[in-house]
Amino acid sequence: MTVQGQDFTFEATDGYPLAGCHYRASEAKGVILIASATGVPQGFYRRFAEYATTQDFSAVTFDYRGIGRSAPRSLKGFEMDFRDWARKDLSALVDWLQNESTPLYLVGHSYGGHALGLIDNHHAIRAACFLGTGAGWHGWMPRLESLRVRFMWHGMAPLLTGLKGYLAWSRLGMGEDLPLGVYQQWKRWCGFPHYFFDDPEYTEVNDQFSAVKTPIQAINAVDDKWAMPRSRDAFMQFYAASVVDSVDLVPQDIGLREIGHMGYFRSRAQSLWPGIIAYFKKHG
Repeated sequence: MTVQGQDFTFEATDGYPLAGCHYRASEAKGVILIASATGVPQGFYRRFAEYATTQDFSAVTFDYRGIGRSAPRSLKGFEMDFRDWARKDLSALVDWLQNESTPLYLVGHSYGGHALGLIDNHHAIRAACFLGTGAGWHGWMPRLESLRVRFMWHGMAPLLTGLKGYLAWSRLGMGEDLPLGVYQQWKRWCGFPHYFFDDPEYTEVNDQFSAVKTPIQAINAVDDKWAMPRSRDAFMQFYAASVVDSVDLVPQDIGLREIGHMGYFRSRAQSLWPGIIAYFKKHG
């Protein structure tokens, strides 16, 4: 039976109002918190959240500040740090959910896999599953994708931000529009092979990530051009204290022709989802 999600609002650690949706299983064995990819609204993860309830897990989705139902009327002049999505938004929701009596798990899509290492209350997460999380550097991508991404960063994106005052991501068909601060830091970090770990302005992230002890399953499709398995490996090594189970996912092995960077949560990829649930049950 499909469970209807219940919309709710909560405050980030700095008081910023955020929108979420709670999908409640009748007898939940745990709660799965879904941390979105960059520029992806929470509704994209609805089908996976509904599936989780059929497996006796409640699920919670939410929009980061500046995205979806958590966005201001205009992004022009909207100031934020890319890390705020984790340390202010996700962190506040973790605090709120860990008051429930059941274990808390995290599904992180792309940026959502970065976010675990950026929050101070990571100890509240029993286990995490990352999908499509990587270092973001163009050098880890196939050659044609690398060229396309570099043209986007150094050609189209500066033009759009100059005109709008924010990254009009939707004009490129890449997702929701992004605040200027997100664009600026994302572009900078994607210029380093190990993302923000190589950035001399953010040396503290190494210690933050090495403090995380949450067990992690890191799944990357071999056709995920933005987060190839080698990109994942370049990033995941910094979760040095976690037991990381890395999975190279071949689409044909689960009956799909392709997965890419967004396909993990599309309805056709449902054959992938039981493995995620099984991983969480293993750590129950």
